[in-house]
Amino acid sequence: MKKRLYRVEEGKMIAGVCGGIAEYLDVDPTVVRLIWAVLVFAFGTSIFAYIIAAIIMPVKSEVD
Repeated sequence: MKKRLYRVEEGKMIAGVCGGIAEYLDVDPTVVRLIWAVLVFAFGTSIFAYIIAAIIMPVKSEVD
């Protein structure tokens, strides 16, 4: 089965981007959220990357 990157609806905090990335990488979503938060505070441009990912990534329910 081919892995796909998508946003999740179940268990999402804001737009489901970190949850989708965590599911794709098979890690805990909290780890991805913590890493993303550190990147936001270190390099403010991560906020824009999150917004772009939220727009571009399809929602899991739309893919199925």
